[in-house]
Amino acid sequence: MVAVALDDSVDDVRPWTDGITMPVLIDPTHLLTELYAISNVPTVIWIDEQDRIVRPNGVAFGTDTFKDFTGVSAEPHLAAVRRWVIDGVEPLPADEAHGAVGDLSEDEVAARLHFRIAAEARRAGDAETARRHFDDAVALAPHDWTIRRAAMPLVGDDPFGERFFAMYQEWEQAGRPYHGIPGGTE
Repeated sequence: MVAVALDDSVDDVRPWTDGITMPVLIDPTHLLTELYAISNVPTVIWIDEQDRIVRPNGVAFGTDTFKDFTGVSAEPHLAAVRRWVIDGVEPLPADEAHGAVGDLSEDEVAARLHFRIAAEARRAGDAETARRHFDDAVALAPHDWTIRRAAMPLVGDDPFGERFFAMYQEWEQAGRPYHGIPGGTE
């Protein structure tokens, strides 16, 4: 198992990794969101020893810490992991796994490109360009948490503050759009 944080720096990730014994990598450019069509975190992808995706990106939790907030219990996912590891039972047939999550839309791809430009501009100290491209990314993919919520701390907003809860309400009102396998569907 490997975790990948879509954060800007090691210092941003450190508080969340206390006690974690698996490797935790950092993807500040959000390359994985493009490669695996990820639009929310936490997202879990199962890749076997032959580099084959056996369960594409989907909501999954290792504990019930966020169950009240998300409505997703960890147990169905944990049971599916056990079946896969112990008995070799894959969660989806190979043909279903391949098509379970569609490609990103043109707007989602453009949003990720704007996010990358914004992140680079921010690192270069160009706050005005960064803000403009973060805003463009959010406009193109307003319900994509890997863009909208990830941009919050990068522009000085609290990712657990008032703007986050406003974003969450908009997402709820839009029917909880998600580009991946919904949680609890193991």
